[in-house]
Amino acid sequence: MKVTSGKFKGRVLNDNPFDHIRPTADMVKQAIFNKLFEKIEGAKALDLFCGTGALGIEAISRGAKEVVFVDKDKNSINLTLSNLKKLNLSPRIIHLDYADALRKLSGEKFDLIFIDPPYKSNLYENAIKLIHQYSLLQQEGIIICEHERNEKIDYSPYLVVDERGYGIKGITYLSDRL
Repeated sequence: MKVTSGKFKGRVLNDNPFDHIRPTADMVKQAIFNKLFEKIEGAKALDLFCGTGALGIEAISRGAKEVVFVDKDKNSINLTLSNLKKLNLSPRIIHLDYADALRKLSGEKFDLIFIDPPYKSNLYENAIKLIHQYSLLQQEGIIICEHERNEKIDYSPYLVVDERGYGIKGITYLSDRL
């Protein structure tokens, strides 16, 4: 697992030794960030269910000005911290359940919100509803959901602006407008 582009391009991140943490494959990560190219520079991003921190780190590498990392799992937080330390980065990390973290972030606005909870966890819909309830998405912002390709998810109240498949993974991009 490595950073695919930007100022940390090619830097190897600590690999995931835990079965319950599945990092985004480099090819998928590169496709996501190539699609978001115009939105990254200067963006404020939220890496919800951060796992290894790879998505947030990629955003920083490509020019995001701020990334907040959230996970309730201690192993995920420690893995994210070790990856950030390798790159001499010290962004904000919130070690809470996603719902508590989103409530804590109420009043903030994010240009990009990455959602990648454990598959089959049924957390997508509630996370999306809480993001809306707390008005966390900046106007013109994008929510990026990584999920099993055939999983049925209700994304309301947001609109699907794009969907892509990569093997068994699906990436869905959401916005409050088309």
